Amino acid sequence: MAEQMLRFVNCFQKLPDKRAAGERREDFGEIYAGFSPERAGEQASRCSQCGIPYCTVHCPLGNVIPEWLRLTTEGRLKEAYELSSSTNSFPEICGRICPQDRLCEGNCVIRPGFQSVTIGAVERYITETAFSEGWVVPRLPAEETGQSVGIVGSGPAGLACAERLRAAGHEVHVYERQEKPGGLLMYGIPGFKLDKSVVERRWKLLEEQGIIFHLGQSVGYGEGALSLEELRREHDAVFLATGVYQARQVKGPGAGLANVVEALPYLKASQTGHEDAGLTAKGRRVVVLGGGDTAMDCVRTAIRQGAEDVVCAYRRDRDNMPGSRQEVLNAEEEGARFDWMVTPEAFLGDDKVKAVRLREMRLGAADGEGRRAVEPTDTTRDLKADLVICALGFEPENLPELWKQPDLAVTRWGTLDVSGKGHETSLLGVFAGGDIVRGASLVVWAIRDGRDAADAIMNYLSAGAARSATSVEECA
Repeated sequence: MAEQMLRFVNCFQKLPDKRAAGERREDFGEIYAGFSPERAGEQASRCSQCGIPYCTVHCPLGNVIPEWLRLTTEGRLKEAYELSSSTNSFPEICGRICPQDRLCEGNCVIRPGFQSVTIGAVERYITETAFSEGWVVPRLPAEETGQSVGIVGSGPAGLACAERLRAAGHEVHVYERQEKPGGLLMYGIPGFKLDKSVVERRWKLLEEQGIIFHLGQSVGYGEGALSLEELRREHDAVFLATGVYQARQVKGPGAGLANVVEALPYLKASQTGHEDAGLTAKGRRVVVLGGGDTAMDCVRTAIRQGAEDVVCAYRRDRDNMPGSRQEVLNAEEEGARFDWMVTPEAFLGDDKVKAVRLREMRLGAADGEGRRAVEPTDTTRDLKADLVICALGFEPENLPELWKQPDLAVTRWGTLDVSGKGHETSLLGVFAGGDIVRGASLVVWAIRDGRDAADAIMNYLSAGAARSATSVEECA
């Protein structure tokens, strides 16, 4: 065993092969190739098999990473897949889009900054091998419970919850207002990070499992919408996984000028092919405001659309930005420029934006978590722009007001309040998870919430069934 593993001392980190920047600028195909069996085994063998695996500790799903790395090294891939999928509902997705540099890979115990095992790439290799070998099959229930659950939203939280509930024998209905399930997996994350066929493949597997999808069906508001009361009458429990899609508004004079747009409509237009004159970067000087992964998605999408120039403006420096460092590197390789330590103050133009006035910032004192505050300076400058994409984050919609549910409790941030035990909201039998509870967060956290909420719902349904059985016995 020692000879097979612990090879970090004489074997260096090697990332999957990456398409050349000039080539990948021309399309939306995934930029990384999958590992070969030899490369996957070699990289997995670099694991130190430590006694306290920080990679597992820092994985929201608690993936038992060292164990399936060892199985990969030994060529026991079916076992590796079974172990990987036991804690992760969608390992093929997490292997592609998780920020491993901030989670598992970035917390290797060997030493800070160590070039750790390429965990995400090995995870993707294991799962893609499992699909190609036919090992991935729908988890069909052993028996039906006769109870049904309605799930609002088909992002990663909703799908993870649905898969787990259906495997336990519950009838599961997923209500999604878009034409296809997946939420941001389908309509927000670009294909160069997550090819849509990967999401659609999982969707078909969930349908084969018996999950019923109601696509193009809104809940709570809008023409043809179902009310929450209707869902509660129809189902024994309801899970709300609506996500957060309300863009954080940019402020300042000129913010309402034409061609100052929000990130999500821009990305969705690119994903669906419904670009119009205001939502394409072709031939334009583009400025993207923000420093998270959504901003990187916008930057790299604009490059592929044929922008004349793309600049990402962010109020902190490179070391303090929230987005994946690998994504920043990929964007720079593809031709994007970064303007650090600036914040938008005004948007200039007559009817359409022509420039952004940026105020230069400086770093101040660090907060309790070590992140340094930013302070404005006296210096401003103008940056020419024909299209400004605002990627400043997302906030929850006011569901109690939109859905006419004043008893649906929310936190001071507007997210649904599930401060009680087990993801249950203030409404009996109504549960919630994912971004609508956490605020805008990572896909892997949404999957965790979906799985945990499914367990809580099953406990609730079991308790209800037990109460009903007791009542029947007492009446007899």
